[in-house]
Amino acid sequence: MKIALVHDYLKEYGGAERVLEALHEIWPQAPIYTLVYEPRSAGPHQQRLVDWPIKPLLKFPLIYKFISPLRLVAPYFFKRLDLTAFDAVLVSATGAYNPNLIKTRKGSHFCYYHTPPRYLYGLPTARDWKKHWWFRIPAEIANHFLRMVDFKSSSKVDYPIANSGNTANRIKKFYRREAKVIYPPVDLPKNKNQKSKNGSYFLAGGRLAKPKRIDLAILACNQLKLPLKIYGRDFSGYGQELREMAGPTIEFLGEVTENKKAELYNHCRAYLFPAEEEDFGIAPVEAMAFGKPVIALKQGGVLETVVKGKTGEFFNQPEIESLVKVLKNFKPQSYKSQDCVNQAKKFSKEHFQKEIKDFIERNYARTTRSRNN
Repeated sequence: MKIALVHDYLKEYGGAERVLEALHEIWPQAPIYTLVYEPRSAGPHQQRLVDWPIKPLLKFPLIYKFISPLRLVAPYFFKRLDLTAFDAVLVSATGAYNPNLIKTRKGSHFCYYHTPPRYLYGLPTARDWKKHWWFRIPAEIANHFLRMVDFKSSSKVDYPIANSGNTANRIKKFYRREAKVIYPPVDLPKNKNQKSKNGSYFLAGGRLAKPKRIDLAILACNQLKLPLKIYGRDFSGYGQELREMAGPTIEFLGEVTENKKAELYNHCRAYLFPAEEEDFGIAPVEAMAFGKPVIALKQGGVLETVVKGKTGEFFNQPEIESLVKVLKNFKPQSYKSQDCVNQAKKFSKEHFQKEIKDFIERNYARTTRSRNN
């Protein structure tokens, strides 16, 4: 089976890129088509992207600085991409653009949805594009037409796959399609002795963007004078806002390597995850893989990964006092490290790779049989 991979754009290494990396490991010879490719923007993770068979559609200098405006022209470039020579095409759709507009063979188009575009459907976004009326009005008009393009894009997919039940519900609501749920891969620690029993600080992090609501973690820990370490890359100036509100018990670490992140998980007391309407949420599963409980906002994909009272706790509202109440009653010794590890094992890379490979090969074979009959 000759397969091609498609990804919106490649200039950072996050959860979606981790999925793409796992797909590349399954099909190492498959070309990866993407609108923009700039591995140097991936910080300490750039080396993970450089050896892949990347086929960027746009190669202009500094084009990666215009990721957001490019959504207006991205449909044109993906629509021109003819992949009918491939037996199957698997699209990794982050919700940034409309990569499913590509030309494929009938019955061969698979899409792994990380989420439908959040900015089109009223979900929290990293940039507050509604802040200024002079931008909000033309943006609303543009989004009206982009929603029509997005719906048309979704109709071209033969086999939709969702990264969570939460995302599958969005696909059903916005696209009127049923999607197969295959949870994304999480790297589990290879050294079984890495896990420590009790940590000295709380941990939060990832991409420092507004929907992650790191501000809630900071303000709650300020109030209770609890130690909190925060890792991750600043996004759109939000990191500076967070630093300005942080008290003396808060420490910012910036973007860290995978080894450093593992060390942080290993020695933390618990992982704080206050993100609003997160599509899936890999970081909480990573924390559980190190035997650490998670304290999360009761929204989004985390409801499918964290087991209340066994591998973590939820706070009900995206408000400081709601999180403070849970932190006051939190006792790390109440959670068994092995329970957390066992829960994380359900989301291993091996499990993801086997499930998605089986799904694609099975449906490709069925399509091939129907063509031959």
